[in-house]
Amino acid sequence: MANNKLKHTANATGPFYVTSPDDPDGQGCNGCTICYNAAPDFFAEDEEGFAYVAQQPESEADIALCREQMEACPTNAIGDDG
Repeated sequence: MANNKLKHTANATGPFYVTSPDDPDGQGCNGCTICYNAAPDFFAEDEEGFAYVAQQPESEADIALCREQMEACPTNAIGDDG
């Protein structure tokens, strides 16, 4: 499960977030590229290749796309506080 106490500092404000790669429990982003390749309007990579939420989704379709990325994330680094 994503750690909402250790969010990536570049996440856009809102309910969706990516956990920092520094998560000591191993559930931070590992830079796999899945989310920002599948949903580039919402996820981006920082200078080290780790993901963050660049823009929060608004429509139901966009929210569903971001939730799909939550399911696809191999480290469970994507969370939704909404």
